[in-house]
Amino acid sequence: MLSSTSLLGSLLAADKDSGGSALSLLFLPLMLVGAYFLLIRPQRRRQKEQVSLQRALAEGDEVLTTSGIYGFITGFDGDIVWLEIDDNIQIRVARAAVQRRVDTSGVADDASAITNAGSAKNGSQTAIDDLVEDEHDDK
Repeated sequence: MLSSTSLLGSLLAADKDSGGSALSLLFLPLMLVGAYFLLIRPQRRRQKEQVSLQRALAEGDEVLTTSGIYGFITGFDGDIVWLEIDDNIQIRVARAAVQRRVDTSGVADDASAITNAGSAKNGSQTAIDDLVEDEHDDK
């Protein structure tokens, strides 16, 4: 009887010395909750956005593939998308390989703004020269 009491006493003493507490029991669930909000939830949101993009694709859309190829969608064949990458040059890619749509309206607006700024001057300076001068004036 004495040996079982001393064994139990030494186990309890070892548990107190090891630093185990209720706080350490909460650490693992907090790590799991943190991993969910930092890793799993954003990944699911990106997957949903990608699926909705692929469902909303239409002929005539300019897209970028995961391999970096820009093209216009000319047709669909099941899970295959036909892209026109140059005049009369079409390739087949998987629908899942379409990464995003390309918005070319903003690029055209920026280019026309630079052109208009350059034509407003006397014609001796280009729009790029104007931008460089503006940067030097700010410093």
